[in-house]
Amino acid sequence: MILLNSIATSAQCAMCRAALESEDGGNKAEAINNGIVYLMAFPYIMVAIVFYVVYRMKYKKKPKAID
Repeated sequence: MILLNSIATSAQCAMCRAALESEDGGNKAEAINNGIVYLMAFPYIMVAIVFYVVYRMKYKKKPKAID
């Protein structure tokens, strides 16, 4: 139900929003958006690495015994 009932929200604090709206060039807004993406990417990369290591450990081929 929550996903179906979407409302417009402002995701920035008041100071960030005021600083970004007062600028004409858009350089600060682009820099803030790039920073958000940069900070968001690292947790996903770290989780992917952990899953890869666990996968490798689980499906590691065992050496055959020599008779």
